[in-house]
Amino acid sequence: MSLAQGPGRAGGTSSEQELHTSKHVAYIKNLDTRKDELQYWLTEHLRLNGVYWGLTALHLLGHPDALPREETIDFVLSCQNDNGGFGAAPGHDAHMLYTVSAVQILVTIDAVDELDKQGRGANKKSASLQNRDDGSFMGDQWGETDTRFLYGALNALSLLGLLDLVDVPKTVTYVQSCENFDGAYGISPGTESHAGQVFTCIGALSIAGRLDLVNKDRLGAWLSERQVDNGGFNGRPEKLVDACYTWWVGSSLAMIDRLHWIDRKKLSAFVLQCQDPENGGFADRPGNMVDVYHTLFGLAGLSLLGVVDGLQEVDPI
Repeated sequence: MSLAQGPGRAGGTSSEQELHTSKHVAYIKNLDTRKDELQYWLTEHLRLNGVYWGLTALHLLGHPDALPREETIDFVLSCQNDNGGFGAAPGHDAHMLYTVSAVQILVTIDAVDELDKQGRGANKKSASLQNRDDGSFMGDQWGETDTRFLYGALNALSLLGLLDLVDVPKTVTYVQSCENFDGAYGISPGTESHAGQVFTCIGALSIAGRLDLVNKDRLGAWLSERQVDNGGFNGRPEKLVDACYTWWVGSSLAMIDRLHWIDRKKLSAFVLQCQDPENGGFADRPGNMVDVYHTLFGLAGLSLLGVVDGLQEVDPI
C-alpha cells in the first residue's frame, strides 16, 4: 500500500455534508496498483504503516473485507526481522512504529496467532526496548526515545495481553515528567507541547489505568484552543489546521471526557471539505492532494465526533 499523494485533490465545498464512502473504499483499494509511480517507491519506508492506515479506514467505512486477508497476513509477516520486530517493508530494520502497526493489523483481522507460528520472539520485542531506569522506550536498537514509542509499546503489549512484561508504573512516572505547565505533553521531558504527543501520553496513561493523574480541565482547555475559526484543529498554537488533528486532539479530549468542549459540527464540516468527492481520499486541508494517512485520521475523527452517518464506532485509545 502506498502513501503516494493523489491522484485526487480535496475538492469539498464549504457546504459539503456527504461522506463519499464508495469513493474512499475504491481509493484505498487502488493504492497498491500505483507501483509505476515514483512516489510509491519513495514512500517504501511507510509501507507497513500504510497497510494499517488503509485497513483501519476500510473497517471504519464498513468494508472490512475489501483487502485480501491472506495477502495482508503474508505481507505483514514478510516485514518481520529475526529479532521479532517489524520493519517498514521486507528487508527494512525493525522499529517500534512498524511493530505496533503489525500487531494492530494482525489483531484487526484476527490473525494474531500467526505471530506465535513464527517463533521469533515478536511478543517480547516491544518489551525489550524499555529503559528500565526511567520507564521510557526506545524506537529501536539505536536508542532514540520518544513518547510515540512508549505509547506504541503499551498499545501493542496490551493488545497481546503482555503488559506484565514491562514496568508500567515506571512508564507512568516518565509520562508525568513530560507534562508541561499548560497541561499538555511533549516528546520528552521539557519539550514543547504538541497535540500528537498529548495523544500518545494520554493514550499510554489510559492503557495503564492512570488517567486520574491528568489535570483534565487544564489539558482540556489547551486542546480546545486548537480549534480555529474554520472549525479545524491545529497541533500547536499559531500553526495551520490539519485534518489529522481531528483525531489526535479529538481522541485526547474524548479520553478525558472533554470532547463536548469543542464545536463538533463545525469540525465535521471542515473535515468533509478535505475529501475528494470524485476520486476518494482525504487531504490535510481543502485544496491539497489526498493521501491514505489523512484518509484514515480524517475518517477516525469523523467517527469520534458522531455527527456523520455511515461510519463504524472508533475506540479513542
